[in-house]
Amino acid sequence: MTRPASLISEPRAGPRVAFFPDTYDEVDGVANTARHFQAFCRRRELPMLMVCGGERSLVERERNFTRLVLRRGPVAFPLDRRHNFDLAFWRHYRRAEAEVRSFHAEIVHITGPSDVGQLGALIAHQLKIPLAASWHTNLHEYAEERATARLTWLPGWSKNHLGPTIRQVCLLALLRFYQTASLLFAPNDELVELLKQGTSRACYPMRRGVDTTLFDPRRRTRADERFVLGFVGRLTTEKNIRFLPDLEKALERAGLKNVRFLVVGQGAERSWLESQMRHADFTGVLHGERLAETYANMDVFVFPSRTDTYGNVVLEALASGVPAIVTDSGGPRFIVRSGETGFIAKDLDAFVEHVTMLRGRPELRQRMGRSARDYALTATWDAVFESGYTRYDQWLRSWGLEKRAALGVEGIATTSSNSHQAIL
Repeated sequence: MTRPASLISEPRAGPRVAFFPDTYDEVDGVANTARHFQAFCRRRELPMLMVCGGERSLVERERNFTRLVLRRGPVAFPLDRRHNFDLAFWRHYRRAEAEVRSFHAEIVHITGPSDVGQLGALIAHQLKIPLAASWHTNLHEYAEERATARLTWLPGWSKNHLGPTIRQVCLLALLRFYQTASLLFAPNDELVELLKQGTSRACYPMRRGVDTTLFDPRRRTRADERFVLGFVGRLTTEKNIRFLPDLEKALERAGLKNVRFLVVGQGAERSWLESQMRHADFTGVLHGERLAETYANMDVFVFPSRTDTYGNVVLEALASGVPAIVTDSGGPRFIVRSGETGFIAKDLDAFVEHVTMLRGRPELRQRMGRSARDYALTATWDAVFESGYTRYDQWLRSWGLEKRAALGVEGIATTSSNSHQAIL
């Protein structure tokens, strides 16, 4: 695939990225990242092609940005509410490949082994375009959690062995998939090291940002005496959501009064939670200013998930001036500064201890809320994507040099703008 001379000589601020996110319109961290990546490229007038799945096919074009939505069809099956996988998504290959060709993509970036991610990886390899991949979801842990939740009829010893086996097999499959890319990104240091060791590929941090204009303590409207513990996220097994009723009961046993849970989100576990929790309000999915106001009206954010790779919702709570209590497993523990912006808890007793402390010491809660806000102000989306573009540039330059050495051709360009395909 050779680029026109006009594109070769055109000075630009960054490479031409074809981005294939697993989700876009859905409510999750990948979709949130994709929308912010799109906004970043528009602000900076960086060329981007975004290819994603949706309920109907369409294409949007404006200046340097194109979004191609490919319809998921009747053979799609639900991974979760509004999270589908289309077994026949390959039927869109020709249309997606044509868009990537006409866009003159210099790099393809996928976010996982979804139907969209697999399509992006195939196109990159067929067109010999460098492939980058970012790790967003611990699918191997999700598989373990969901499998063991459905196999309650098995004897305890069987489940104890089956769960770890499922996790390990899925992890090996994921690492094999990520080996198809040459440049990898992950949201926390633990996963960066896992990918480096498991794929022998270069891997760099790609954390998350937060909109501190939207999520702001000044949106608080509550003035009553209740003590509100908040949760935001999918109400599914892998989020360890059944921990919340246990926490409610434990706080009652500890003598805490006038405590209310505010649960934001949707998922398969919602009905069960409603039947188990006596002092909880369920809002469903919220967006925009309604979501921001809801965060600001929480007193403490509790997040029991052990499988999240980062925890965007934790960062949104911190930006809203709300201290967070998270588990000692997964990505959120890398966000919270224990004792300063919240606490990292190892078990139920620790959650109860920290909630009790914050309930009884409003001055500590307020101080932590200010520190949480200060920390969130340093986590900008622009910094996240600027770092990503720096890695693109470095990698494409290195990729061009390696190709030049392998071919023995002096004329292969090694700048980031045309390093992988232009012969001068």
